[in-house]
Amino acid sequence: MAGGKLTPRQKMINLMYLVFISMLALNMSKEVLSAFGILNNKIVESNAITDTRNESSFQQLAQKASDQPGQYGDKKAKVEKLRAMSKEFFNFVEEIKTTATKKFPIDPKTGMYPCEQMDKSDDIDNMFYHGDKESPKAKAFLELIQGYPGRIKAICGSSIADVEMKKIEKRFATLPVYSEKAGANLPWLDYNFHHFPLIASVTKLTQLQADIKATESDVMTGMFQSDLVAAASLTAYQPIVVPEKTAFFQGEAVKGKIILGKFDPNLVAKSVIVNGTSVKATAGQADFSFGAGAIGEHEISGSFNFDENGKVVSLPIKGNYVVVPKPNSATISADKMNVVYRGVVNPMTISFAGISADKVTASAPGLSSAGKPGSFKMSPGQGTEVTINVTGTLPDNSKVSDKKIFRIKGIPGPTGTIRGEMGVVKGPKTSLAVSSVGAKLVDFDFEVGLDVVGFNLKVAGQPTVVVQGNKMNAQCAAVLSKAGRGDQVTISEIKTKLSGAGNYMLPRTAPVIYEIQ
Repeated sequence: MAGGKLTPRQKMINLMYLVFISMLALNMSKEVLSAFGILNNKIVESNAITDTRNESSFQQLAQKASDQPGQYGDKKAKVEKLRAMSKEFFNFVEEIKTTATKKFPIDPKTGMYPCEQMDKSDDIDNMFYHGDKESPKAKAFLELIQGYPGRIKAICGSSIADVEMKKIEKRFATLPVYSEKAGANLPWLDYNFHHFPLIASVTKLTQLQADIKATESDVMTGMFQSDLVAAASLTAYQPIVVPEKTAFFQGEAVKGKIILGKFDPNLVAKSVIVNGTSVKATAGQADFSFGAGAIGEHEISGSFNFDENGKVVSLPIKGNYVVVPKPNSATISADKMNVVYRGVVNPMTISFAGISADKVTASAPGLSSAGKPGSFKMSPGQGTEVTINVTGTLPDNSKVSDKKIFRIKGIPGPTGTIRGEMGVVKGPKTSLAVSSVGAKLVDFDFEVGLDVVGFNLKVAGQPTVVVQGNKMNAQCAAVLSKAGRGDQVTISEIKTKLSGAGNYMLPRTAPVIYEIQ
């Protein structure tokens, strides 16, 4: 098209052809820019999914750490540090994207950047370069990328396999890259971001964020890979001694089971040795039985033996049990005192050492069950002592018995009160006239209600007034009207009985004195 003498018409045709080619190139460029935008959105969506998956994995780890802190607590602490460091890195990259695209807001309807307008490189170039030199922002960006694998290694240590660590280091490598267009090695930042359309740089930054999320996921998965490998090996099984009970009577057979900590119904041991004797192995366990031996603590030892990869794997058995003599005395105690009191319900606990509470019975006058094994109620009657007989049934259905004598005491005498106060009470005469006479049991271990049913009122120089009930009557009012300031009113012969206990009267109640002010 450039040679020879051309007619004006031919020149016009050639010019139109050039315009057409330019328009095709322009359209292609717009399509590429839009493709970057679509790719960016796909990566953003993928990041959200990965973030949700990572959060779910972490919550599962947190639950395991709560249930088994010894096994998972350290892993949870490492993952927490890793996630915090990754979040800081992710947010730094997000801040770069936000700053660079502030002139190009996302369409709220489509969720897309205006990709065709983001064909210039100035926003990223001005952020990452000051002239021909890298800006402080670019240096901080590079330091975060370059240091990320090292920080992961410092946090997780040997929890990450070497092959996984190499993959992470390669993913965040910032070595110079050979450019065919330049014919030389270019710095990593120049090769990836210098003079690129803004939408392409934003997409690359989003991909970097995806690498951060993927690394976080890979590390959490890798940290538990060793656990999965170990769980698949027979060396992960732990034999556990489970006796029928923790202590045995002399002469009894010690019975129980040796079970594996990880029970597998398809796993049967080649052999099981317990205290030097071979016992029959079943699916994941073995039953044993041998004489208890002498009184004291004894060890249970042996091994579970399996074939694995052509060799025998022996898992040690370690346990112990205690032999105790047959019980010949019961343990009987009053929950609140060393005696039982007449007039109240005395709670009691009765047991036999080495015998379950439901195999123990007790009998005595006034003794009854409190509703659950081992708990009783004692309401003693007349006399000064009561004998409690106890019988226990051993595992072989033989009986053992014992008895205990308890003293019976009456409830101690209460102290009289005016307005709930004891001793010498002071106040105006009008207050006494409307006050009630009461009684208290001082330092008594039971909560009981007391009713005053009568008392005597005496003012010096006046006749004694005998009152029925606990209120001042008209005779009291007449006597009190002649009393003056400083006079003492003695309330004595207070008759007290237990509330709701019929006519059970308490011993003599101590008097109370009211001094008129």
